Amino acid sequence: MRKIGRLGLLTLVFVAFISGQSATQGADAKRFIGAWRLVSITQNGALDPNRGARPTGLIYYDPTGNMAAQVMSDRVLRRQFAGAQPTPEEAQAALLGYTAYFGTYSVDEKAHTVTHHREGNINPGALSDLIRRYEFLAADRVALMPAENQNRLVWERIK
Repeated sequence: MRKIGRLGLLTLVFVAFISGQSATQGADAKRFIGAWRLVSITQNGALDPNRGARPTGLIYYDPTGNMAAQVMSDRVLRRQFAGAQPTPEEAQAALLGYTAYFGTYSVDEKAHTVTHHREGNINPGALSDLIRRYEFLAADRVALMPAENQNRLVWERIK
């Protein structure tokens, strides 16, 4: 997980360096800036069955408007490949419950939404923009709720 986090952070820094975009800098937008670790994912108030009891994830927001996110299902749900190359079934199972994308973001403080404008995505057919309702729970926690379903992802700022 640390290697994935480092790779994501390096990717984010590189994208920030070459893009030079500026995010809306209201009070809420400024609170998003930084690195966040996934605490929990629930679906209709219960554990998300596709993610397991202990999913892991990282999300980064930088001050110039770039972001990157990765979420992986519980390791118990993910089996090691039997050989050096995965079988088609093993490859499909590895992708189930895994989310990874990067791009830019914008915050609408009136609507309490953050939109992830995805430029790269592990799922090639997915929508480019993801709208997330947000709620700051404490100084170090934020909940993101996708507009398209009843999931709730709670993130804690990495210090």
